[in-house]
Amino acid sequence: MVGFCNGILTAMITPFNGDGVNFEEFGKMIDYQINGGSDAVVVLGTTGEPATMTEEEKTAVIEFSVRHAAGRIKVIVGTGSNDTKKAVAASVKAEKLGADGVLAVTPYYNKCTQKGLYEYYREICSAIKIPVIAYNVPSRTAVNILPETAEKLALIPNMAGIKEASGNMAQVCETMRRIRGKMDLYSGEDFLNLPMLAIGGAGLISVTSNIAPALVKKMYNLVKENRLDEANEIQDFLLPLEDACFLEVNPIPIKAAYNMLGFDAGVPRSPLTELEQKNKDILLSEIKRTGLKGI
Repeated sequence: MVGFCNGILTAMITPFNGDGVNFEEFGKMIDYQINGGSDAVVVLGTTGEPATMTEEEKTAVIEFSVRHAAGRIKVIVGTGSNDTKKAVAASVKAEKLGADGVLAVTPYYNKCTQKGLYEYYREICSAIKIPVIAYNVPSRTAVNILPETAEKLALIPNMAGIKEASGNMAQVCETMRRIRGKMDLYSGEDFLNLPMLAIGGAGLISVTSNIAPALVKKMYNLVKENRLDEANEIQDFLLPLEDACFLEVNPIPIKAAYNMLGFDAGVPRSPLTELEQKNKDILLSEIKRTGLKGI
């Protein structure tokens, strides 16, 4: 399956307050993405902190996102787990609640085999009709989707793509060679957005686009128009900001960045902590340098 969702897919934070999820602010953030040209919002992915949310909160986030987006932008829901049954159940729920697609991270901690990875995604895809994007992020899960496994996954009818965050461009290029024309490749590393697009990537599942959707979309458009010199100028301009957005583990810096732009993103839930002051200073400096405007 190719062409499910090209462009900028923003890996959204979840704003919290003392009562739980701050839905009023979340709506403002979704509107900010729409106005900035993003093509989809990804909710309950790693950036959204689902590991510290209740099932009731996650259900409410999906319902709100679908209702607020109202067809203006695609809503993709993070449903992965280290338990296949839980991943399947979460994917079925997302489909019933109106999600356009799901993003399923590889099973973490269990360290399954490549055969286990294939069966995990096969079961998810068999349970729903909406598109599924696999999420390969070995630094968090200790499991790596190898290119030959990605090639097999691409034969599953509603397997729409793979979000690649291995950081290994040699592997990414081989994966792209094997899946080209069968399913899409998405960049899952903001630092590698441009090269992944240049080899044929369909889009970017980006953290930085939380605060700079228009700039990230401009870079994407320039690559797709084969205006690589101009795209490189944007990438060079963005790179120090992207560095600042990962000074501490995601989503700590990007939540702080939202607050700096005038949103009420709250603070990360424990065991994550607030961004340290020295890093806040660096991040704020980059936000000012790039001229970002929030609400």
